[in-house]
Amino acid sequence: MDDSGRGHFQHKRFRPGQNHHPAGPSTPPSSPPTQSLSVQRQLYERDFPLYKQPVEVGHFSLDSERRFFNDARQLRYYVEPEKSCPNFDLRDGYRGRFVKRDDRVKEKLDHILRWILANRSKLQSKDTAASSSPCALGVDIVTWRGHLTKLLTTPYETREGWLLAVTRMGGTLYISEVETEAARRDRENRTERHEEMMYWGYKFEQYTCADDAQSLPDPGGVVNTNEAFCTVVQTRLAEHRLLFSGEVDCRDKDPKAPSPPANYIEMKTSLEISTPKQRSNFYRFKLLKWWAQSFLPGVPRIVAGFRDHDGVVVSVETYHISKISQLIKNETNCWKPTVCMNFCCEFLSFVKSVVTEDNPRVVHLFSWDPHRDVTYSIHSDSQYSFLPD
Repeated sequence: MDDSGRGHFQHKRFRPGQNHHPAGPSTPPSSPPTQSLSVQRQLYERDFPLYKQPVEVGHFSLDSERRFFNDARQLRYYVEPEKSCPNFDLRDGYRGRFVKRDDRVKEKLDHILRWILANRSKLQSKDTAASSSPCALGVDIVTWRGHLTKLLTTPYETREGWLLAVTRMGGTLYISEVETEAARRDRENRTERHEEMMYWGYKFEQYTCADDAQSLPDPGGVVNTNEAFCTVVQTRLAEHRLLFSGEVDCRDKDPKAPSPPANYIEMKTSLEISTPKQRSNFYRFKLLKWWAQSFLPGVPRIVAGFRDHDGVVVSVETYHISKISQLIKNETNCWKPTVCMNFCCEFLSFVKSVVTEDNPRVVHLFSWDPHRDVTYSIHSDSQYSFLPD
């Protein structure tokens, strides 16, 4: 869905032998793929591409030991704070009631693949029935929502690059992130303060989410970041048929709420805004990531807890995803949803033109650093292979 409610798309093929500039003239399909993709924002300032309303085709849960369950046991229910200044202490429990997921373990696409294996019948279509490949899923792309979020925000990202490994099997492209050296260094050198602030977001959820629609939140319990509830959605971006999964914080507890993903809610925390400069930075940087993350799976609203420097929530605000582009409209030098979606769309077209060999042992590693083009390298039977037997 686009900002204007229309959304249409002109697909341009790539020019051979040059940097891929999306607006270039079309070339015959036999042309060799180009070696790089430009990230310059002005190339993507055109009509919003078609983005179909995402449909939830399934969900799964990960328990306190990160075990997969093909059900909704980890889904929680949002309970609105009673007063506008809730005084939630986000530091509470950090020392004694916190089980932290081991972020050195790289899970790749394993949980999504487990869901696919358990739910093949939900993906069967006329396309897959006619296919000779037992691996055919009838979708073009399988990935995590977080990887697509990175693509949406790339034209405006100035600090962090990324590496995405892509492999083709049964006609479907699987996209999995590879940790960059810079990200590994950051992870290994995080300060204690940074570690605690990461906990604060989970703690805010504990103050506002209950285990079922009838109960109340239990802020005295253990925060265990191994636990997760994930939605699996299908949608289409221009001609790219997508199947992706993303973690969901909670759902609306009203039994009359619309069906998922339209009843899901994303929970966030942020430093309270007290100056115009802080508000501008919040609109330009934080809201971009918040919008991208929720727009992709069709999650309609974000509940944000604004905190002070000591980790105490002083106010709670709700942001409707459909209204964020209006909010940022008057902000100078701000991001544009259409640029984000068009870049993501062109990147997927670029990947399709490059990754043509149907072989899970061959991985194309797409790499991007701020102020550079997207480039790629090809690896066979390497450390980058990620589809299990």
